[in-house]
Parts: sequence; C-alpha cells; structure tokens
Amino acid sequence: MNYRIVLYILGYVLKFESIFLLLPALVDLLFYSEDAAVPYFFCAALCLICGLLLGVRKPRNKSLYAREGFATVALSWLVMSIFGALPFVLTGDIPSYVDALFETISGFTTTGASILTEVEPLTHASLFWRSFTHWIGGMGVFVFIMAILPMMGGSNMNLMRAESPGPSVTKLVPHVKDTAKILYGIYLAMTVLEVILLIAFGMPAFDAFTSTFGTVGTGGFGIKNDSFASYTPALQNIVTIFMILSGINYSAYFLLLSKKFREAFKIEEIRWYLLIILGSAGIIAFNIRHLYPTLEETLRHSFFQVGSIITTTGFATANFDLWPELSKCILVLLMFLGACAGSTGGGMKVSRVVLLCKTIKKELSLSIHPREVRKVRMDGHVIGHEILRSTNVFLVIYFLLLLFSTLLVSVDNFNFTTNFTAVAATLNNIGPGLDAVGPSCNFSIFSTFSKFVLMFDMLAGRLELFPILVMLMPSTWRRR
Repeated sequence: MNYRIVLYILGYVLKFESIFLLLPALVDLLFYSEDAAVPYFFCAALCLICGLLLGVRKPRNKSLYAREGFATVALSWLVMSIFGALPFVLTGDIPSYVDALFETISGFTTTGASILTEVEPLTHASLFWRSFTHWIGGMGVFVFIMAILPMMGGSNMNLMRAESPGPSVTKLVPHVKDTAKILYGIYLAMTVLEVILLIAFGMPAFDAFTSTFGTVGTGGFGIKNDSFASYTPALQNIVTIFMILSGINYSAYFLLLSKKFREAFKIEEIRWYLLIILGSAGIIAFNIRHLYPTLEETLRHSFFQVGSIITTTGFATANFDLWPELSKCILVLLMFLGACAGSTGGGMKVSRVVLLCKTIKKELSLSIHPREVRKVRMDGHVIGHEILRSTNVFLVIYFLLLLFSTLLVSVDNFNFTTNFTAVAATLNNIGPGLDAVGPSCNFSIFSTFSKFVLMFDMLAGRLELFPILVMLMPSTWRRR
C-alpha cells in the first residue's frame, strides 16, 4: 500500500469539501441570517487546515494501483461524511453526532434516508447543505476533482472505476480528465435546466435549487415534511421527468451530443429501463385507480413513485405504504433493480440484471446442447468473462450483505417488513422503505448499533460493495 499517495489524495478531498461548506455559510450570510454561517465557516476552515496538513509532503511514488484506488475512495467518502456531519451538530439542527453522521452519509451516498421527524425547523443553511451533499455525491467527488485538477495521470482511472456505479467503467474520450469534464458538464447542464424550469413554473428559488440537487443527484432529501406532496402537479411532473432522465446512463447523453444517434438508441439497458418504468407505472396506475378521483392524478402519482424508486431518488407525493399489496410489491422489486449503470442512481443496476438473465439463458441452453458455443452479448458486443464473473460475485455479495444486515438490525425487534425494507432502502440508496420506515416515517426508531449497520450499507451500496469491502481486508494495507 502506498500510504503517502492515499493521504495526499485525502488532503485534496478535504480541501474541496472546505469549498463546498462555504456555500451553505454564504446562503445564511447573504439571505437568511439565522446565525448558522459561523459553524459552517468553522467547519470549512477545519477541513482546509486538515487538507493542507495531509498534502504538505508530495509523494515521491505517484503510482495508484487498484487497491490504493479502492481504499482511497472508501476512506474519502468516510472522511467527507465525518467532517460533513459537524455543521449539523454545531448549529444545533441535529444535536446527536451519530444522527448527524447518519444524515450526512445518507446525503453523500444519495440515499435520502433521514432520522429527522421534521425537516422544516432546520436552518436554511443546513437544508441547503443536506441537499447539496446529494449533488456532490451523485456524480462523485473524484469525478469532480479530476474534471478540475490533473492528479495522478493515467492512474486516475482506478479512482473513477472505484467510485463510478455499474459493472464496468470506460472512458468516453482517451483522457480520464476529459471524460470527467464531459460527465460533469452534462450533470451541470441538467442541474441548470431543472432549476430554470422549476422556477419558471412557480417554485421558490431556494426550493428549486434544493429539489434539483436531490433530483439530479437522485438523492431524495426534501425540505418539506411531506416531501413533494404539497407542490403543484406541474412541478411534480417536471421532477418525475428529471428523475427518470437522471437514471439513464450518461454515456447515452454523450453519444447524443456527439450526434451518434444510432449508437445511443442501441444501448440495450436504456430500452429495458424505460420499458420497465412504463410497465410498472401502468400496472400500479391500474391497481390504485380507486384511490384517486381522476386518471391524471392516478398516473401522476404512479409515474412519480415508480421514477422515484427505480432511480433510487426517494421523493414521495403520496404515502405508498397505504397502496395495495401488488403496488407495494412492484415498488420493492424496483428498489432492488435500480437505474442504469453510469447514472447517478443506485440499486443493482438494470445492466446487471439483464446480464444475469442472459447468463441464465446461456446456461440453460448449454445444459441441453453441451457442445454449443454461445456468447453473452450486450449492445451487439460480446461480454468478457471478467465482467460476467464480476457481476456474479457482486450479486452474491450483495444478497449476503442484504440478509446479514437484516439479521443484525432485527435485534431492535421491529417487524420483518420494517427491517428488510430499511436494509433494502439503505443498501440500494433509496431512502424510504415500508411500514415503520415508510415515506411518512423516518429512521430515528433504530438503535445506535442498527444505525451504524445501515450507515455501512449506505456506503457499501453507493460504492458498489467492492471498495468498502477491500478497505476492510488486512492484505490491502500491507506495504509493497
């Protein structure tokens, strides 16, 4: 392990977090004067000092191999959360540090699970920071840093692979720095466009920014106690569209911008993703038709909740825990499915499920025709054995972690639906579950022990399991 390079990059991360923390301080200072600016300025200064201390000595060996990449990414997200939780405690908005850490990890990992019974009493600075953590974590802090600074040359790809969601990560253009710029350019453009549309349709500017951070980052922290229920139908529809767009693989947007329309529409995962949304929303709309007076309202709630759950955003316009069992079952299945690889969404990813189905089909065919030569293909390309093996291992670890975490949180003696959906909601970075952790409830009911289990699940889910697990392996930390 190259310790010096790991600490040096952690210094970079903290320096950038210090800049991020200035924004909520300025929000308070310039617009609201709720005495929250000083705690945020203090935390920004603390991050800056720690970052400068870690970056004093530049590493002689700048090699960044896979294990350094995994460990650095996992440690960075953990360190960001530890420092990012401090303002909540210092402002008094969340007095308990454990609860503040839960809220911050939930924000950075774009989970949106909250321990707050009410969010409206929070200062505007904390509401802004709470939502802004979604935007930072949505595309990833390392993608942001690489878009601005040249760090470690070609070794940057190991950081991007460790942080980016999906079974495989490829460069859109030859240089990692240019790929990062393209990704963040698209991300920023979607953010600006949604803010403009929300303001144009009557949403206050502060609400528009915080809602957009949660939508484009697929996070789900609302600034109202009822999430999105009190906003107008037009605003709900805009958010529905942007949630679904944010769940699409960003490489498709790059292809469209490059006028490679045929290649963009050939992406098999996106076709399945959109088909699943249409099918699920249609079935749920039929199933809940008796709960709402008009077809428009039925379809609006149905598409909003399907878009919110499959993209793992977590906003709500209705208490879907009161919907019929069929609708709740579909939503739970969508929790596991998740959005597309290469998007800001969580879950297992549509591409992994498609690959799993194709692998099963291949194995069934080989059981009948053992001499047959059959390859698994996606988008017309043969999928290599390494990706298939990685996908299978990911799914095995995923379900083992899901079951073990459910067993651990069951010590709090809540019912199975609460425990299982709480773990599913955090591991898949969704936010609300069912029953006692439904959209009208929160996660404050859990013990400190269970909260740490769920925090681990949030980090593991956002980082696609491997970085957080590799960080825990003793062999990772042995010197070369």
